[in-house]
Amino acid sequence: MFQPRQLSHDVLLRELRLSDASALAAAYVRNRHYLSPWEPVRLEEFYTEAWQATDTAKRLGAREAGEGYPLGLFAGDDLVGRFNLAGIVRGPFQSAGLGYWVDNAYAGRGLASATVQAIVETAREELGLHRIEASTLLHNVGSQRVLLKAGFQQIGMAPRYLKIAGKWQDHNLYQVVLHD
Repeated sequence: MFQPRQLSHDVLLRELRLSDASALAAAYVRNRHYLSPWEPVRLEEFYTEAWQATDTAKRLGAREAGEGYPLGLFAGDDLVGRFNLAGIVRGPFQSAGLGYWVDNAYAGRGLASATVQAIVETAREELGLHRIEASTLLHNVGSQRVLLKAGFQQIGMAPRYLKIAGKWQDHNLYQVVLHD
């Protein structure tokens, strides 16, 4: 379980709740243009509270099963960042994937770096994970800096890895190994 963590005087990191659906929808609407180069093309319904409530319920179900942790950055009632530790596989693998974004108005304040470092620490100390993987578009230098600051290393490049902004795009692959 992720304990809430104050990352700055006005921003709190905590697990998402079903009641956050409205804040999620508002954040995606507010950041729609800003996030469009970095995310898949979204259907209109994605930007609704109903869609976000359904998605959050699925992610909370995955959390209950120990398969993921949906996290948010909050400035008061406003969601200003989304982080997902997902696809947790136990057994000999003990691994998960990480995805994230920070609100345009909060970018460049070190919040992504602080959050990823907190997630790495929690994954190591409390979740017992061995490895976290993440990927970035080749030109997403800011996100690459965030990962490198948190101890991730680039392990390769995957051609046409994800369909982002309407086209299959190459991604750099990163991992952090949490235990020797």
